[in-house]
Amino acid sequence: MKALVVDDSKSMRNIVKAALQHMNIFDEIVEAENGKIALEKIETQGPFDIVFLDWYMPEMEGYDCLVKIRENPKWQDTKIMMVTTENQQENVIKAVMAGANEYLMKPFTPDMLEEKVKMVLGL
Repeated sequence: MKALVVDDSKSMRNIVKAALQHMNIFDEIVEAENGKIALEKIETQGPFDIVFLDWYMPEMEGYDCLVKIRENPKWQDTKIMMVTTENQQENVIKAVMAGANEYLMKPFTPDMLEEKVKMVLGL
């Protein structure tokens, strides 16, 4: 399985990546620092089984990246989890309506991440 971790914070990418590596289900974990780079990596290194998107990032925010992923028919099977501090109910609903499979609030524990990943991937 392949995962893409998208966050403008290197330390947050490292936290998510470490938690994913600990789960022992991903063969490859790729990083991107914003939505624009994420789309390039999906195009050149994909497909990915799951993409983890932060909401607030420079260049292209996570929500806009989510919409772009869902617009492309060849990426329809990609699972998307928003991993963000954004907790306004209307934005959570907006992301789910746009095609996010799950939503995880920061801060989170590795166990919380693992539980949601396994649920989304059906493991």
